[in-house]
Amino acid sequence: MEQSKRSRTYPREETETVIYATAREVAVKILNRIERTDSYLDKLLDFELRNSELSKLDKSFLTELVNGTIRWKMRIDYVISQFYRGDYTKLDINIKNAIRIAMYQIMFLERVPQSAAVNEAVEFVKKLRGQFLANLVNAILRTSIRKLNTVEYPSIEDDAVRALSTVHSFPGWLVRRFVNRFGVYETEQLLTALNERPKLSIRVNPRKISPDELIASFEAKGLKVTRGQFIPNFFYVEGLSRIGELESFRTGQFTVQDESAGIVSKLLDPKPGERILDMCAAPGGKTTHILELTNGEVDLTAVEKYENRARLIQDSVDRMGYGNVKIIVADAAKFSDAILYDKILIDAPCTGFGVMRKKPDSKWKREPEDIALLNEIQSGIVESASKLLKPDGVLVYSTCTIESEENQAVVQSFVNRHPEFEIEPADKFVDRSLVGKEGFIETFPHRHDMDGSFAARMRKAR
Repeated sequence: MEQSKRSRTYPREETETVIYATAREVAVKILNRIERTDSYLDKLLDFELRNSELSKLDKSFLTELVNGTIRWKMRIDYVISQFYRGDYTKLDINIKNAIRIAMYQIMFLERVPQSAAVNEAVEFVKKLRGQFLANLVNAILRTSIRKLNTVEYPSIEDDAVRALSTVHSFPGWLVRRFVNRFGVYETEQLLTALNERPKLSIRVNPRKISPDELIASFEAKGLKVTRGQFIPNFFYVEGLSRIGELESFRTGQFTVQDESAGIVSKLLDPKPGERILDMCAAPGGKTTHILELTNGEVDLTAVEKYENRARLIQDSVDRMGYGNVKIIVADAAKFSDAILYDKILIDAPCTGFGVMRKKPDSKWKREPEDIALLNEIQSGIVESASKLLKPDGVLVYSTCTIESEENQAVVQSFVNRHPEFEIEPADKFVDRSLVGKEGFIETFPHRHDMDGSFAARMRKAR
């Protein structure tokens, strides 16, 4: 009897390769770990893609399953709850996530036969928990297929926040913040954009190859390439996968970076011969962009708090063909130096609400109090950086969030405490359509078709 109980517990690591074998089953394993730990989706997925024996096609399917199920989790759970009479949230974690993954396919993946989604989930549960629970899963999923069109969602007229939260699958507290700031109509546009599959944006490295040559090589493979909206050398590529395995990537001909991040480096406006500090620099996208904009003729120091992430900067710099970067492992809020810098870039830690298309799990990992806590951290980093800046030097503060408490509030509070700093309007350096009325860069997925971001440029008095 005791042995029987043990057999129903969460499987040990050494048996996982047997229990979690197919793409759908590995997806269950990833969702289990996200729910049980503080692990991030991108790290877990990357590990499985590198170490599993799945085919290339199945790895692509796995990526779609985990990202899509996490992205639409609240709406999926709402639909499942319409067809399960018990407390669905209390089901065994393997069963719950197997149902979620099957339901994602039924609701959102037209190219996947519904019968295949159901059968795989049922067989997995049968293998793991027996025929009784397999029958339960089969009943829930078969009923959902028959009655999916009858599901009634909360009414936007009765409760806009609940309706938007359920239909678009976002935490209610976050939707309420968006509605208070943007109104119901624009919030729905924003949520729709944040749920889109992210486009792949790349930055061509002119030191290694011309943009025309690289783009021609992609198009020769049947890939669709479009030019970025605002910055030369930025392109969007459709159908590019397994990027780390590409010779063109390994040899530094391009790097993956959203155009919104490139706009920040343009705002910094680095010049050859300047001494520049890149704080919170990992994984190195902005570091290498600064090098590209100055042809490597710059005295550049990159600071990163964690050693493993600092290695990512070095890898990026080496891959792109640059060598003159000093990388320091240190806490940006406590970093000090004997020298002063001409320009400082702060890519501050933030809630990441501007990049939820790429990191859909982030909306479920954040709590309302995180915003105030991050505001305190961000303010501390700006204070630290300001002491390292030369007179007449430039400080750029940026985030990949759209929360004003992490953006405008941090900058305005700093300038109020430091009258020696003044805000320089960003439209002197980037396209006017990217700049808000206060002179800050503000990009939004639904307005600019790129990641949400913020950046402010401040100059210190002589």
